[in-house]
Amino acid sequence: MAGPRSSLAYGIPPTGYRLADATHVGGVRLQVRDLQRSLDYYTQVIGLRLAGRDASTASLAAHGGDRILVRLHARPGVLPVPRRGVFGLYHFAILLPDRAALGRFVTHLAAIDVRPGAADHLVSEAVYLTDPDGLGIEVYCDRPRDTWRHATRELAMATEPLDLAAVATAALGEAWTGAPAGTTMGHLHLHVGDIDEARRFFQGALGFDVTVWSYPGALFFSAGGYHHHLGANTWVPGPAATDEQARLLDWELLLPSDEEAAAAARSVVAAGYHIEPDGVAWTAVDPWGTRVVVRAG
Repeated sequence: MAGPRSSLAYGIPPTGYRLADATHVGGVRLQVRDLQRSLDYYTQVIGLRLAGRDASTASLAAHGGDRILVRLHARPGVLPVPRRGVFGLYHFAILLPDRAALGRFVTHLAAIDVRPGAADHLVSEAVYLTDPDGLGIEVYCDRPRDTWRHATRELAMATEPLDLAAVATAALGEAWTGAPAGTTMGHLHLHVGDIDEARRFFQGALGFDVTVWSYPGALFFSAGGYHHHLGANTWVPGPAATDEQARLLDWELLLPSDEEAAAAARSVVAAGYHIEPDGVAWTAVDPWGTRVVVRAG
């Protein structure tokens, strides 16, 4: 049975299959050089908790939550992300449950002398960091949906200065004790090689709405009226990351049912793209080599 699809005052839906409203991003799987170095960063700086590990892999979740948000796969000797960037990951975005949590996180970063980038995106407030291998991370909170603005079906988003001191006051003096219960993977943002091809794959095949299209060289994609579950930009020259570099290995797109996952698979195949089923999920590779794992969840 198909899941619900909202009728929104903004966004451009696909002409064919459309992702159900309850669709969301799951975890990301990252290739890193040194497992312990990355674990120290993701637990001590980002505030995730270690949920499991072996000699070369580790899984990280929020405190008070069981969903795995980040999986680390160590491959000794891999090179950091080049400064000019590559096709693939721009950043993954950890969504905190409220502004107070973001305020506690900002205060924590100041206390350990980490200076993040920051931006007010109108729909959200965000800080930006890079991990020890140069992989991009956003940590953010959303503004209430009833404050989001739109015109001629496009959601209003921008990149404006963020007053970190004002965000910190939302903590009300409470200390950061790690990513709290309710923390999720809010969205993913990718470097791609061509905007039109990105629209064909992510909207025409996978079934996202397009919500924002006025950013130079970028598109933002969503299900269920969220500001974006996925961003795609052409801000780097490429090429794609290789096996010898730190990189995003894959990311999860979670649909509300097995039936929805099967319908999305049919749409991707009908659009001319290949999928790899494994009985529980299926994987597609975007035109720039980034793998997306689609399943119910």
